[in-house]
Amino acid sequence: IEVRISNHYYKYNPIMETKQRKGRTATKKRKFVADGVFQAELNEFLTRTLGRFGYAGIEVRISNIGTEIRIRASKAEDIMKGQKKIREIKSLIEKRFNYSEANKFDIRIVPLPATALCAAWQAENIKAKLLQGTPVRLVVSQTLNNVKRTGIAKGVEVIISGKVRGQRAKAQKYKWGYLLTTGQPKLDFIDEAIRHVEMRQGVLGIKVKIFVDNQGKKKEGKMLPDYVKIHEPKEDQFKNVQRGGTHTTLQ
Repeated sequence: IEVRISNHYYKYNPIMETKQRKGRTATKKRKFVADGVFQAELNEFLTRTLGRFGYAGIEVRISNIGTEIRIRASKAEDIMKGQKKIREIKSLIEKRFNYSEANKFDIRIVPLPATALCAAWQAENIKAKLLQGTPVRLVVSQTLNNVKRTGIAKGVEVIISGKVRGQRAKAQKYKWGYLLTTGQPKLDFIDEAIRHVEMRQGVLGIKVKIFVDNQGKKKEGKMLPDYVKIHEPKEDQFKNVQRGGTHTTLQ
């Protein structure tokens, strides 16, 4: 990454930045910035490379042994078949971020449990169908129906913006169910993906949001704040007491 500072270009490597600073302690601010730049650049590269395989995000795990990058994809089996593609991606990442034998690096492909509930996969599916010439309304209705059939999602929203019809650009919003729009639960429970399609009339933007209600089950240790669980009533302590009998005191 090249950053321009006062007419000079400064090359910034998020992994080696801490190691190259001798005699200076790495602050928390620099560490978080370096981690964020690393994940953003890696996510952009994998989105372009594995987008057609339903790429849905990464998870970086750093330990004393080395760095492991878990790639979530809907078509994990298709990626595993092409071992040459995996070796090529691994080689490019190693050269870009200066991984060596001392700092080991590994890639792992993780399949998604439910592809229909993945916003990234749905956005890539819409993108592919639009490039084939399928009408926008038909593509979006198929996407909404796929999410409905799961029976788990509480809401889905698809926004198509750009020159859909005619020369005037506009945004079309299609929605089913309800979605959280504010607060921390929006960040925790709303799966969102954005893709761009280069059409003949211009560039179209695609945004997909899917809200999955976990029915009181914690998702990664988090629960919806408005969830209320109603317990079954306890058994009556006096249901076996006969009418007119002697009263006994409870201890």
